[in-house]
Amino acid sequence: MKHFLRMLIQICLYFYCKFLWRCLKFVMRKLTGRCELQRICYNTKPGASRTMKIETSLRDSKSKLLQTSVSVHPDAIEKTIEDIMELKKINPDVNPQLGISLQACLLQIVGYRNLIADVEKLRREPYDSDNPQHEEMLLKLWKFLKPNTPLESRISKQWCEIGFQGDDPKTDFRGMGLLGLYNLQYFAERDATAAQQVLSDSLHPKCRDITKEEISKFSKAEWEKKRMDKAIGYSFAIVGINITDLAYNLLVSGALKTHFYNIAPEAPTLSHFQQTFCYLMHEFHKFWIDEDPMDIMEFNRVREKFRKRIIKQLQNPDMALCPHFAASEGLINM
Repeated sequence: MKHFLRMLIQICLYFYCKFLWRCLKFVMRKLTGRCELQRICYNTKPGASRTMKIETSLRDSKSKLLQTSVSVHPDAIEKTIEDIMELKKINPDVNPQLGISLQACLLQIVGYRNLIADVEKLRREPYDSDNPQHEEMLLKLWKFLKPNTPLESRISKQWCEIGFQGDDPKTDFRGMGLLGLYNLQYFAERDATAAQQVLSDSLHPKCRDITKEEISKFSKAEWEKKRMDKAIGYSFAIVGINITDLAYNLLVSGALKTHFYNIAPEAPTLSHFQQTFCYLMHEFHKFWIDEDPMDIMEFNRVREKFRKRIIKQLQNPDMALCPHFAASEGLINM
C-alpha cells in the first residue's frame, strides 16, 4: 500500500510540475516576448550549457516537430530550423543569430546520437582473423608500440609484451569488438611517444614516494609488505580495452555530452571519441601510479574510483576533458 501511495504521489507531482512549468513558460513568453528557445540562445553562453538546455527544451516540448528535431538526419537540420522558426512565428530576418545558434546546437545533438551509433557498430563487430583489414590493424598496433622489435609470428607469446593475455590477441577483443583495437591503434599511432612511455611504465613500474602522512596510516604489517613489494604494473592492451569500455559507457549514458558539446563546434566524430580515449589512458596511468595499489587484484577498485572522478568532472557544464583537442575558438560566435 505504501509503495502504491508513493507512486501515486510521484505521478501527481510529475503532472503538477509539468503543468506549472508550462504555465511559467507561457508567462515568460508574454513578459519577454521571446520563446524558450530564444531565451536560451540569447542568455546562455555557447557550449554544453546552451546545447544541453536546447536539447531538454526540444525533447520535452509538446510539439511533435520539436521533439523529433533532435533525431533528424544532419542534412535535414537546416530545413528543420526553418520549420521551427515558422512554428514559433519568429522572423529570421529580425532574429538571424537564432537560426545560427540553433543549427550549431542541433548539429551537436544529432552528431552525438550518430556517434553512439558509429561506436556501437564497431563494438558489435567481432575481431575476425580471416579479415585482412583486421589483421593489418593488429600488426600495425605491434609496429607502433614496438617499432624496433620484429614480431616473430602472428601467433606468438610476444603479444604478452604489449599486454595481451595469450599468444593470440583476437580472444581479448571479445568484450569490445573492433572498438578496442581501433582505440589502441589510434593511441599508438597518433600519440606514439606517450603510448610507448605508458607501455614501458606498465611493464617496468616505479614506486612513487610515500609521504609521512601516508606512512602513519599503514599498520606495521602493511608497511613491511610495502617496503618489500615492487610497484605494481598492469597489462597495457587489456587495460586499454577496459578503458575503451569506460569511454563507451560514458558516451552511451550521456555523461560525455558535457565534454563533446564543449570541444566540438559542430558534430562530434569518432576521432573526438578516440581522442577522449587517449586522454583517459593518460589520466588512468597517472591515477594508477598515485593510487599505488598493493597488487593487481585492486584493479577494479582503482578503476571504479577513477570512473567516479571522471563522472564528477563531467558534471561541470564547462568541462572539457582534453582541452588540447578543443576547438573552443569556434564556439565563440555560435
